[in-house]
Amino acid sequence: MSSLPKSARFPLFILMLNLFIALLGQGMVIPILPEYLKQFNASGAAAGYLIAAFGAAQFIFSPIGGQLSDRWGRKSMIISGLFLTVIADLLFAVSATLPLLYIARFIGGIGIGLMVPSNMAYVADITTQETRAKGMGLLGASMNLGMVLGPGLGGIIAEFGIRVPYFFAGGLGLAATLLSIFMPETLPKERRKSVSKRVRREPLRNLILNSFRTSYFRYLLLILIMTFGLMNYETVYALFVEQKYGFDAAKISIIITVGAVIGIIVQIWLLDYLIKRLGEMKLIRLSLVITAISLLLMIIKFNLGYLIVVSALFFAFNAFLRPTVSTLIANSAGDRQGYAAGLNTTYTSIGNILGPILAGQLFDKHMNIPYIFGALILTSALFLTLRKPKNDKERVAAYD
Repeated sequence: MSSLPKSARFPLFILMLNLFIALLGQGMVIPILPEYLKQFNASGAAAGYLIAAFGAAQFIFSPIGGQLSDRWGRKSMIISGLFLTVIADLLFAVSATLPLLYIARFIGGIGIGLMVPSNMAYVADITTQETRAKGMGLLGASMNLGMVLGPGLGGIIAEFGIRVPYFFAGGLGLAATLLSIFMPETLPKERRKSVSKRVRREPLRNLILNSFRTSYFRYLLLILIMTFGLMNYETVYALFVEQKYGFDAAKISIIITVGAVIGIIVQIWLLDYLIKRLGEMKLIRLSLVITAISLLLMIIKFNLGYLIVVSALFFAFNAFLRPTVSTLIANSAGDRQGYAAGLNTTYTSIGNILGPILAGQLFDKHMNIPYIFGALILTSALFLTLRKPKNDKERVAAYD
């Protein structure tokens, strides 16, 4: 954080802690969900629907949360979103019927949908164009760290009771909510009024349609494609490795954890350096090519060491993509950072929904097809990086 202004360091630390705790809580419940559902005599399909309910809520409310943060301020949306995740975790912990579980997951999706774009907009507010990539990278690293540590921690805490991890996640979320009260607001009331006068709140359908006309639409498509590629990789990974190598759950967990930790390290230590050395577009092109190659290397069978290296390569260059593209979106968004961050999260949600569905179907046809298809999709995204970005005046004109 040393390259960031002193005034930005404390609030950025709180934002990172917020997202880490929120994603840690979501990750904690994943490994114990199948066992938890046995209490309700529910099948594997129910687990899929619960995940879909969360994704659907996030898809619907991310653009709304982004707009509301432009109108009511970043801080209020961050606190509201965090508090909703607390309610979701506690409701999930005490639920006695399956419908209540669906409601709890939907509320959790709303909370993440409100807080993530507001966090991204907050980072855009407290950083300059020179330091924004660093800020976005740190934010992404905290999210990744939460997702990586969550499943392992959830499994350990579940030894004290199958519902205990949900109470624990709720307690962490409440602590993060209280910490957020001490953050300063970054969007003055006069700027909120200015945005409110110029732009009315749009229905979701209009938001998606109007996103086609923004100056950063191609970056939104990049977000969708890279998310699709990541989900294509992760969704069938455990099944792929189990069938191809015969590895057990412990070895699979080691591979994913090592790869993800390397991704976090490069985000923190190398992202800012590479952007300054190569520029955003060259780094995006390089990352798209390397992640595509990594997917193709996955289908070649060697040994555990080879698999860890290939996985680490994929995670590392995938880790460069999101904060770099998010920075380009933020730099093009003018004074509507919340709106742009909401669209960013919405396009991420689309990738999170489509990626697993298609990957599962392709895997049933042949285990290698999801990785070949994912590589083709990532490579095809290179055409989105060919057109030179507009200058600042053109961006604002196109945006308004």
